[in-house]
Amino acid sequence: MTHTVSVKPIVVACALALAAMSAPCARAQSASPDPSARIDRVLEQTPLIDGHNDLAWEIRERFGSADGVNLRVDTSRLPLTARNGEMPMPLMTDIPRLRRGHVGAQFWSVWIPPTVTGPAAVKMTLEQIDIVRSMVARYPDDLQMAYSADDIISAFKAGRVASLIGIEGGHQIDDSLPVLRTMYALGARYMTLTHTLDNDWADSATDAPKHHGLTPFGRAVVHEMNRLGMLVDLSHVSPDTMRAALKASLAPVIFSHSGARALDDHPRDVPDDVLKMVARNHGMVMVTFATAYVSAERNRWEADRAAEQTRFNAPPYAGLYIGQPERARAALAAWDRLHPKPVVTLAMVADHIEHIRRIAGVDCVGIGSDFDGIPDTPLGLDGVDKFPDLLKELARRGWSDEDLGKLAGGNMLRVLREAAAVAARLQQSEAPSSATMANLDAAKANESM
Repeated sequence: MTHTVSVKPIVVACALALAAMSAPCARAQSASPDPSARIDRVLEQTPLIDGHNDLAWEIRERFGSADGVNLRVDTSRLPLTARNGEMPMPLMTDIPRLRRGHVGAQFWSVWIPPTVTGPAAVKMTLEQIDIVRSMVARYPDDLQMAYSADDIISAFKAGRVASLIGIEGGHQIDDSLPVLRTMYALGARYMTLTHTLDNDWADSATDAPKHHGLTPFGRAVVHEMNRLGMLVDLSHVSPDTMRAALKASLAPVIFSHSGARALDDHPRDVPDDVLKMVARNHGMVMVTFATAYVSAERNRWEADRAAEQTRFNAPPYAGLYIGQPERARAALAAWDRLHPKPVVTLAMVADHIEHIRRIAGVDCVGIGSDFDGIPDTPLGLDGVDKFPDLLKELARRGWSDEDLGKLAGGNMLRVLREAAAVAARLQQSEAPSSATMANLDAAKANESM
């Protein structure tokens, strides 16, 4: 889809300018003793846009297809079936809770495992896109496909949740720009450059570095995403890849579900020097609710527990109780009793939001929950109905209505519009890229001779 500039962004910009001129009014609202009423007003005017939700994979794993589950009921009460010997979390998403959470737009992730590569990855990604599109088609009164900022506003005015698609790993395009363009045509509006493993052209935050950033083909991927108008998502990538992509991208980038590394030294979070680059890029970091990325104490606890699991049972050659799964489980349960899981709270998520605001600015922060993609949630943020509670916490900390609106969805609308403007300009002068891994590697080899 080719994006064109319309008069609607100009109207929105004028409205924001008028709001900024009403500073005394904003200060009066900030002092209001009733944050609930304030948040309701903010979310009646600005769609709350969540950057990341993995419901599509949970539908695939638990129910097979979108027809296998009724999202019009409270899915947290659905019966659960054990997987790999463990009970899964109750689902965190359904239509009644989306309504209570004032969700105006949702990026539905079409994640697939990073170990699935090649043509099989393309096939599985298309199946995940089909789950999202089928889910939206099944609930036409509540959900509406969206491909642009204007589409989000249109769905919001119609009282529906705008539904966008995000690809959560560069391995899903099988090193092919034609595949990337096809997925954009099918509705994908961002792509995370890696997931938990490196791919052939970019390094992950959670794998040993191979490329120390982006390869020439990786830079070509970023440029073609800019030309299409697809957002470059830097969650999951290494700091070197973050920096390389920020230098390469002509359009604002996003982190669809990440935190601030200054508060929790987890490789999935964003260092302060990168936050400053995000500010210069006019991009945004959408703060995640994943507990290990929110709490440094929880992050350490999870590492210690993983070490104990390995000590008790690390097939096929090591472990105190190797070949004795019942003894290994009992030993781990005893460790759990002596080492309670640290509590992670909504207030800690707010701390990450405030840190990113402090370093990158209020125009560069948003919300990216990772609901239905995380094993547990912070206390007070157990489902999609709880977004307003996070905004209330920030209102109590002195955030103005204007800034709450930017966090909730205004910043994402701006990023989408700026990316669309870059795409429109590039499409006037550039044809679709014919770059491949092979021809770029050959060109690099010739340069070094």
